[in-house]
Amino acid sequence: MSIVIIGGNECMERRYCELCKKHGCRAKVFCKLCGSMGDRIGKPDIIVLFTHTVSHKMIQTVVKNADKKSRIIRSHTSSLASLQSILEEAAACP
Repeated sequence: MSIVIIGGNECMERRYCELCKKHGCRAKVFCKLCGSMGDRIGKPDIIVLFTHTVSHKMIQTVVKNADKKSRIIRSHTSSLASLQSILEEAAACP
């Protein structure tokens, strides 16, 4: 399963990737808005939006360029515990 994480803390980027790897997922993390982000997202199975740490422009870019089959999950907190629960929920619901 492939996951794109939008937002979160830059210092936690490596931990986000490690947690996804433990669950058997490939992850891309975008903590800041970059010019080619819309093209670099690709077609993931799940897009996680940490809404507390992300700008409105970044959310609009992601939603606009997201694949129709990608599930978008919004979370207000950007902690490892919230990502853990999202990954467990995603594993339970195919």
